[in-house]
Amino acid sequence: MRLELGTVPGDPERPNEDWASAALPASGQGGVAVVLDGVTPPRGDDGCVHSVPWFTARLGGALVELSGSRRDMDLAEILSSSIRRTADAHRATCDLSHARTPQATVALARWSERAIEYLVLSDAVLLLEAPDGTVRAVVDDRLDRLPPGSLSSVADVDARLRNKEGGFFTAAADPAVSSRAVTGSVPAAGVRSLAALTDGAGRWTELFREGDWAAALGLLRKEGPRGLIDRVRELEEADAAAGRVRLRRAKTHDDATAVFVEL
Repeated sequence: MRLELGTVPGDPERPNEDWASAALPASGQGGVAVVLDGVTPPRGDDGCVHSVPWFTARLGGALVELSGSRRDMDLAEILSSSIRRTADAHRATCDLSHARTPQATVALARWSERAIEYLVLSDAVLLLEAPDGTVRAVVDDRLDRLPPGSLSSVADVDARLRNKEGGFFTAAADPAVSSRAVTGSVPAAGVRSLAALTDGAGRWTELFREGDWAAALGLLRKEGPRGLIDRVRELEEADAAAGRVRLRRAKTHDDATAVFVEL
Protein backbone atom coordinates (compact mmCIF):
# COMPACT_ATOMS: atom_id res chain seq x y z
CA MET A 1 0.00 0.00 0.00
CA ARG A 2 1.17 3.51 -0.85
CA LEU A 3 -0.10 6.40 1.26
CA GLU A 4 0.96 10.04 0.86
CA LEU A 5 -0.29 13.23 2.50
CA GLY A 6 0.49 16.86 1.79
CA THR A 7 -0.78 20.21 3.03
CA VAL A 8 0.26 23.82 2.40
CA PRO A 9 -1.24 26.91 4.08
CA GLY A 10 -2.82 29.55 1.90
CA ASP A 11 -0.92 32.24 3.79
CA PRO A 12 2.31 31.42 5.69
CA GLU A 13 1.46 34.21 8.12
CA ARG A 14 -1.78 32.46 9.16
CA PRO A 15 -2.40 29.03 10.70
CA ASN A 16 -3.37 26.27 8.29
CA GLU A 17 -7.05 25.49 8.99
CA ASP A 18 -7.01 22.23 7.01
CA TRP A 19 -6.41 18.95 8.86
CA ALA A 20 -5.60 15.51 7.52
CA SER A 21 -4.61 12.12 8.83
CA ALA A 22 -4.58 8.44 7.93
CA ALA A 23 -4.53 5.30 10.06
CA LEU A 24 -3.68 1.69 9.34
CA PRO A 25 -4.76 -1.05 11.75
CA ALA A 26 -2.22 -3.27 13.45
CA SER A 27 -3.50 -6.25 11.47
CA GLY A 28 -2.23 -4.60 8.28
CA GLN A 29 -5.64 -4.84 6.64
CA GLY A 30 -7.73 -1.83 5.75
CA GLY A 31 -7.33 1.76 6.82
CA VAL A 32 -8.81 5.23 7.19
CA ALA A 33 -8.17 8.61 5.55
CA VAL A 34 -9.61 11.88 6.84
CA VAL A 35 -9.41 15.38 5.35
CA LEU A 36 -11.05 18.44 6.95
CA ASP A 37 -11.19 21.99 5.65
CA GLY A 38 -11.83 24.44 8.46
CA VAL A 39 -14.23 27.22 7.48
CA THR A 40 -12.60 30.62 7.91
CA PRO A 41 -15.12 32.84 9.72
CA PRO A 42 -15.75 36.42 8.59
CA ARG A 43 -14.34 39.10 10.83
CA GLY A 44 -16.39 39.62 13.96
CA ASP A 45 -17.83 37.50 16.72
CA ASP A 46 -18.25 33.77 16.16
CA GLY A 47 -19.33 32.90 19.70
CA CYS A 48 -16.26 30.77 20.37
CA VAL A 49 -13.01 31.32 22.27
CA HIS A 50 -11.26 28.61 20.24
CA SER A 51 -9.58 28.81 16.86
CA VAL A 52 -10.59 26.93 13.73
CA PRO A 53 -7.38 24.80 13.91
CA TRP A 54 -8.34 23.82 17.47
CA PHE A 55 -11.71 22.66 16.18
CA THR A 56 -10.42 20.74 13.18
CA ALA A 57 -7.79 18.98 15.29
CA ARG A 58 -10.41 17.90 17.83
CA LEU A 59 -12.91 16.78 15.21
CA GLY A 60 -10.29 15.10 13.04
CA GLY A 61 -8.79 13.26 15.96
CA ALA A 62 -12.18 11.88 16.95
CA LEU A 63 -12.93 10.83 13.36
CA VAL A 64 -9.65 8.93 13.01
CA GLU A 65 -10.00 7.21 16.37
CA LEU A 66 -13.58 6.06 15.86
CA SER A 67 -13.15 5.14 12.19
CA GLY A 68 -10.16 3.00 13.02
CA SER A 69 -11.46 1.35 16.18
CA ARG A 70 -15.25 1.09 15.75
CA ARG A 71 -15.97 -1.07 12.74
CA ASP A 72 -19.45 -1.64 14.18
CA MET A 73 -20.32 2.02 13.45
CA ASP A 74 -20.95 3.35 9.96
CA LEU A 75 -19.31 6.60 8.88
CA ALA A 76 -22.40 8.76 9.44
CA GLU A 77 -22.60 7.46 13.02
CA ILE A 78 -18.90 8.16 13.45
CA LEU A 79 -19.28 11.73 12.19
CA SER A 80 -22.25 12.28 14.50
CA SER A 81 -20.36 10.97 17.54
CA SER A 82 -17.25 12.97 16.63
CA ILE A 83 -19.22 16.21 16.32
CA ARG A 84 -20.89 15.54 19.66
CA ARG A 85 -17.56 14.80 21.35
CA THR A 86 -16.01 17.98 19.94
CA ALA A 87 -19.01 20.09 20.94
CA ASP A 88 -18.86 18.69 24.47
CA ALA A 89 -15.24 19.84 24.70
CA HIS A 90 -16.21 23.52 24.41
CA ARG A 91 -19.93 23.97 25.01
CA ALA A 92 -19.23 25.24 28.55
CA THR A 93 -17.18 28.17 27.24
CA CYS A 94 -18.68 28.89 23.83
CA ASP A 95 -21.99 29.71 22.15
CA LEU A 96 -22.40 26.69 19.91
CA SER A 97 -25.69 28.03 18.54
CA HIS A 98 -23.84 30.86 16.77
CA ALA A 99 -24.06 30.48 12.97
CA ARG A 100 -20.29 30.91 12.68
CA THR A 101 -19.26 28.57 15.47
CA PRO A 102 -16.12 26.71 14.26
CA GLN A 103 -16.96 24.25 11.49
CA ALA A 104 -15.39 22.23 8.71
CA THR A 105 -15.99 20.36 5.51
CA VAL A 106 -15.28 16.61 5.63
CA ALA A 107 -13.97 13.89 3.31
CA LEU A 108 -13.67 10.51 4.99
CA ALA A 109 -12.83 7.07 3.60
CA ARG A 110 -12.47 3.71 5.32
CA TRP A 111 -11.43 0.54 3.55
CA SER A 112 -11.18 -3.16 4.31
CA GLU A 113 -10.58 -6.27 2.27
CA ARG A 114 -14.27 -6.26 1.36
CA ALA A 115 -15.43 -2.67 0.91
CA ILE A 116 -14.56 1.02 0.60
CA GLU A 117 -16.85 3.24 2.67
CA TYR A 118 -17.02 6.99 2.03
CA LEU A 119 -18.51 10.18 3.45
CA VAL A 120 -18.34 13.71 2.06
CA LEU A 121 -19.88 16.84 3.58
CA SER A 122 -19.69 20.24 1.85
CA ASP A 123 -17.05 21.10 -0.75
CA ALA A 124 -14.28 18.57 -0.10
CA VAL A 125 -14.01 15.80 -2.71
CA LEU A 126 -13.22 12.10 -2.58
CA LEU A 127 -11.89 10.37 -5.71
CA LEU A 128 -12.29 6.61 -6.29
CA GLU A 129 -10.27 5.06 -9.10
CA ALA A 130 -11.40 1.77 -10.65
CA PRO A 131 -8.92 -0.86 -11.92
CA ASP A 132 -9.54 0.34 -15.51
CA GLY A 133 -8.54 3.91 -14.60
CA THR A 134 -12.07 5.31 -14.47
CA VAL A 135 -12.39 7.89 -11.67
CA ARG A 136 -15.56 8.64 -9.76
CA ALA A 137 -15.74 11.92 -7.82
CA VAL A 138 -17.86 11.76 -4.67
CA VAL A 139 -19.07 15.31 -4.02
CA ASP A 140 -21.67 17.19 -2.01
CA ASP A 141 -22.83 19.72 -4.60
CA ARG A 142 -25.15 21.87 -2.49
CA LEU A 143 -22.90 24.93 -2.78
CA ASP A 144 -22.79 24.56 -6.56
CA ARG A 145 -26.59 24.46 -6.73
CA LEU A 146 -27.04 27.81 -4.95
CA PRO A 147 -28.19 30.70 -7.18
CA PRO A 148 -25.38 33.01 -8.39
CA GLY A 149 -24.59 35.69 -5.83
CA SER A 150 -26.08 33.75 -2.92
CA LEU A 151 -22.82 33.82 -0.95
CA SER A 152 -22.07 37.53 -1.39
CA SER A 153 -23.76 38.65 1.85
CA VAL A 154 -22.37 37.28 5.13
CA ALA A 155 -25.56 38.14 6.98
CA ASP A 156 -27.70 36.41 4.37
CA VAL A 157 -25.52 33.29 4.39
CA ASP A 158 -25.72 33.09 8.19
CA ALA A 159 -29.47 33.66 8.30
CA ARG A 160 -30.68 31.54 5.37
CA LEU A 161 -27.99 29.21 4.03
CA ARG A 162 -25.41 28.05 6.54
CA ASN A 163 -26.55 24.70 7.92
CA LYS A 164 -30.06 25.45 6.73
CA GLU A 165 -32.50 23.53 4.53
CA GLY A 166 -32.09 24.79 0.97
CA GLY A 167 -28.55 25.97 1.74
CA PHE A 168 -25.45 23.96 2.61
CA PHE A 169 -24.21 21.94 5.57
CA THR A 170 -20.90 21.66 7.41
CA ALA A 171 -19.68 19.78 10.47
CA ALA A 172 -20.16 22.30 13.29
CA ALA A 173 -21.90 21.55 16.60
CA ASP A 174 -25.04 19.66 15.56
CA PRO A 175 -24.50 15.87 15.38
CA ALA A 176 -27.64 15.52 13.24
CA VAL A 177 -25.83 17.11 10.28
CA SER A 178 -24.27 13.69 9.64
CA SER A 179 -27.54 12.70 7.97
CA ARG A 180 -26.86 15.39 5.33
CA ALA A 181 -23.54 13.89 4.26
CA VAL A 182 -23.08 12.01 1.00
CA THR A 183 -22.33 8.44 2.05
CA GLY A 184 -22.02 4.99 0.52
CA SER A 185 -19.78 2.02 -0.09
CA VAL A 186 -18.35 0.11 -3.03
CA PRO A 187 -16.67 -3.31 -3.26
CA ALA A 188 -12.94 -3.10 -2.52
CA ALA A 189 -12.15 -5.06 -5.67
CA GLY A 190 -13.54 -2.15 -7.70
CA VAL A 191 -11.09 0.45 -6.32
CA ARG A 192 -7.34 0.51 -6.88
CA SER A 193 -6.68 3.97 -5.43
CA LEU A 194 -8.46 6.85 -3.73
CA ALA A 195 -7.77 10.45 -2.89
CA ALA A 196 -9.30 13.06 -0.58
CA LEU A 197 -8.88 16.77 -1.37
CA THR A 198 -9.88 20.03 0.23
CA ASP A 199 -11.21 22.59 -2.23
CA GLY A 200 -7.87 24.41 -2.12
CA ALA A 201 -6.20 21.39 -3.74
CA GLY A 202 -9.22 20.61 -5.92
CA ARG A 203 -8.84 24.00 -7.63
CA TRP A 204 -6.58 22.35 -10.25
CA THR A 205 -9.72 20.72 -11.66
CA GLU A 206 -12.66 22.73 -10.33
CA LEU A 207 -11.34 26.26 -10.78
CA PHE A 208 -8.51 26.21 -13.30
CA ARG A 209 -9.84 23.35 -15.47
CA GLU A 210 -6.33 22.00 -16.08
CA GLY A 211 -7.69 18.47 -16.26
CA ASP A 212 -10.58 16.32 -15.11
CA TRP A 213 -10.61 14.33 -11.88
CA ALA A 214 -8.95 11.36 -13.58
CA ALA A 215 -6.09 13.65 -14.63
CA ALA A 216 -5.86 15.05 -11.10
CA LEU A 217 -5.56 11.56 -9.67
CA GLY A 218 -2.94 10.72 -12.29
CA LEU A 219 -0.97 13.78 -11.19
CA LEU A 220 -1.24 12.65 -7.57
CA ARG A 221 0.12 9.23 -8.52
CA LYS A 222 3.02 10.72 -10.49
CA GLU A 223 4.01 13.72 -8.35
CA GLY A 224 2.27 13.14 -5.01
CA PRO A 225 0.05 15.57 -3.07
CA ARG A 226 2.73 18.25 -2.92
CA GLY A 227 3.12 18.11 -6.69
CA LEU A 228 -0.59 18.78 -7.20
CA ILE A 229 -0.59 21.61 -4.66
CA ASP A 230 2.50 23.19 -6.24
CA ARG A 231 0.71 23.18 -9.61
CA VAL A 232 -2.27 24.95 -8.02
CA ARG A 233 0.00 27.60 -6.49
CA GLU A 234 1.64 28.26 -9.87
CA LEU A 235 -1.77 28.79 -11.48
CA GLU A 236 -2.88 31.08 -8.65
CA GLU A 237 0.27 33.17 -9.00
CA ALA A 238 -0.23 33.44 -12.75
CA ASP A 239 -3.80 34.61 -12.22
CA ALA A 240 -2.71 37.18 -9.66
CA ALA A 241 0.06 38.49 -11.93
CA ALA A 242 -2.42 38.85 -14.80
CA GLY A 243 -5.02 40.52 -12.60
CA ARG A 244 -7.58 37.80 -13.29
CA VAL A 245 -10.34 37.10 -10.76
CA ARG A 246 -12.04 33.71 -10.98
CA LEU A 247 -15.75 33.40 -10.21
CA ARG A 248 -16.51 32.44 -6.58
CA ARG A 249 -12.86 32.57 -5.53
CA ALA A 250 -12.64 34.55 -2.31
CA LYS A 251 -8.85 34.16 -1.82
CA THR A 252 -5.85 34.20 -4.12
CA HIS A 253 -4.50 31.21 -2.18
CA ASP A 254 -6.43 28.80 0.02
CA ASP A 255 -5.16 26.17 2.44
CA ALA A 256 -4.64 23.09 0.25
CA THR A 257 -4.54 19.47 1.43
CA ALA A 258 -4.53 16.12 -0.33
CA VAL A 259 -4.28 12.48 0.73
CA PHE A 260 -3.50 9.81 -1.87
CA VAL A 261 -3.88 6.07 -1.18
CA GLU A 262 -2.91 3.32 -3.60
CA LEU A 263 -4.47 0.09 -2.37
